[in-house]
Amino acid sequence: MTTSTLSEPATAEPGTTGPYAARIHHVSKSFGRPGAQQHVLDDISIDVAPGEFVCLLGASGCGKSTLLGLVAGLDKPSAGTIETPGGRPALMFQEHALFPWLTAGRNIELALRLRGVPRAERRTEAERLLELVRLKGAYGKRVHELSGGMRQRVAMARALAQDSQLLLMDEPFAALDAITRDVLHDELTRIWQTQNNSGSAAGNLSVLFVTHNVREAVRLAERVVLLSSRPGRVAREWQVDIPQPRRIEDAAVADLSIEITEQLRGEIRRHGQH
Repeated sequence: MTTSTLSEPATAEPGTTGPYAARIHHVSKSFGRPGAQQHVLDDISIDVAPGEFVCLLGASGCGKSTLLGLVAGLDKPSAGTIETPGGRPALMFQEHALFPWLTAGRNIELALRLRGVPRAERRTEAERLLELVRLKGAYGKRVHELSGGMRQRVAMARALAQDSQLLLMDEPFAALDAITRDVLHDELTRIWQTQNNSGSAAGNLSVLFVTHNVREAVRLAERVVLLSSRPGRVAREWQVDIPQPRRIEDAAVADLSIEITEQLRGEIRRHGQH
């Protein structure tokens, strides 16, 4: 288990007993020196269940990426606890962060090497992961030979190579055009469902996905968590019961997106009045 904490160990809240892939318990985060601190996150508690897909939604600057970084272990909370029982999560950024001097396959193999996969097995596993993200045959391609969408697929394969039970995604499709983004929504949903239906002994794959795009959140998630504007607090949650596969243009997706957008606008207006 990986735990980040600056307080006493968490105890379960009512209704949150049972297994979880991540537990964010009364977490706050401030930056700056004493007396001139910037309060970014305030008393946030969220559980992510094994195999669950959760989207963190909020206006720019509300602390979504800060919270994701805390869950990833890149920083420590100012107060509260974060637990990831399956070990260190895998992290995928908005930028692909691939090494340009390595091929697609070698980028994935680097993650496999760090995980301790024997050298003789790395290429086979890298090719399997490339096929999983629909890039069969791309092992030897350099980063400059890949489109933006293809680079994000390689980054997704590299994240999956870490064999973590929790995948953290920080607006990974925000820089892509609408059509490519829609295709990668389909691919991510397919991969998440494939991992959770594989019966693997490694366990289910949970996803914690950060976005400021309401329709993207409703398109992908089983649960949407809205953060208020700074300091970020949990303002409201929605269970998304729309069956997969979903489309951005589906009527049910549009209806829920309108409801969530109104709540988001309210949070932005409240922030502007302070």
